[in-house]
Amino acid sequence: MDDPSSSIDSVFWLTCGAIACLLAVSAFFSGSETALTASSRSKLQARADKGETGAQAALRVTEDSEKLIGAILLGNNVVNILSASLATALLTRVLGSSGVAMATLVMTVLVLIFAEVMPKTYAISAPEKVASLVARPIRLVTIILSPVVAVVRVIVRGILALFGLKTDAGAHMFSIEEEIAGALSIGHASGAVHKEDRDRLLGALDLGNRTVEEIMRHRSEIQMIDADMAPERILEAVLSSPHTRLPVYKDERENVVGVVHAKDLLRAVNRSVRDQRDPMADRRLDLMAVAMPPYFVPETTALDEQMREFLKRRTHFALVVDEYGSLRGLVTLEDIIEEIVGEITDEHDTEADQTLKPSPQGDYLVEGGMTIRDLNRQLDWSLPDDEANTVAGLVIHMAQSIPDQGQVFSFHGYRFEVVTRRENRITRLKIRPLAAARAGES
Repeated sequence: MDDPSSSIDSVFWLTCGAIACLLAVSAFFSGSETALTASSRSKLQARADKGETGAQAALRVTEDSEKLIGAILLGNNVVNILSASLATALLTRVLGSSGVAMATLVMTVLVLIFAEVMPKTYAISAPEKVASLVARPIRLVTIILSPVVAVVRVIVRGILALFGLKTDAGAHMFSIEEEIAGALSIGHASGAVHKEDRDRLLGALDLGNRTVEEIMRHRSEIQMIDADMAPERILEAVLSSPHTRLPVYKDERENVVGVVHAKDLLRAVNRSVRDQRDPMADRRLDLMAVAMPPYFVPETTALDEQMREFLKRRTHFALVVDEYGSLRGLVTLEDIIEEIVGEITDEHDTEADQTLKPSPQGDYLVEGGMTIRDLNRQLDWSLPDDEANTVAGLVIHMAQSIPDQGQVFSFHGYRFEVVTRRENRITRLKIRPLAAARAGES
């Protein structure tokens, strides 16, 4: 005759074994969820490119994140509820009515430690590695539970729709550019990425979001040549200019009829000088014969698109016009490259060095024409450039007028003082953060 006590013991240990197995399955689901959601798709793609089949499976299984999370949560909740039910039944049989409270306490501790914290801690320490290991079994679970998950998704979306919320599993909250920019900012903050490297990479990423208008040289600063000038004066103007390409206008500066390259002009002069048969040949230099046709671009052209056009046309120089065809300025390939690598100077550059150094009071003396982007890049500031491209333009926009010399303004967390003004242009300003300004005044 069988011993009832031995039967009870066998049921007890079988139930304990079943609970342990369920906790292990719960740990698998918890760790898989953390690994698959925390892993970087770029790192998984790099592993997949090296031939890791697990990484390839992880990429496939994470394509539909809503379906993946639904299957994992469904499986995890089923095993957790089942393990809690078995523990309650077991301890109730052993301890009576107090077994419910004991089962709640014991299962809470076991689930928290072994099914949640421990597997998730391990998964977050090496998410790509764990994701590659669990991808295939999770894909199988997803396929098996897909009918139930589909019903749950319909119910969830219906409830959210009642509150005016719409979900799209295929939509990403952040663009790839935003993810890279965020990673660079975090890397710089932690010291893993140098500021110069961060600025170069962010500058390259940002070309598609910036337009020619933001970096062009304004028409008031363009050196031009009058097509009707005497050959001697034309040659003198070209040789005295730091630029190798100069626009040519006729009658008025708005009427640009060509662009002359210094080399082409010097070749023409050389031919004229070497022509000994005609002593007046050097006097009849035809500027338009050596000038190239002007290349006009809209001011709204994105920088990445304009760079591609420069490379396609094999030219480095374009004149910028507005929607009415009026001349606004000029842009070069070097201007676009400087948005990535920073200021490029050579022995012929006559512009003032815009490297900023603080005064003993913490002020930075800034040219009014300096772009807000360059100022932010040099000093790691965050002045907005939505309403103006230059520092002077920002002050005029915020003041809603052209300030007088000596006027002081405070906005966006910085103190601005107009140092010099020439006619209607602010040429120099002093800028410092308000915290430094208050410290200097105290």
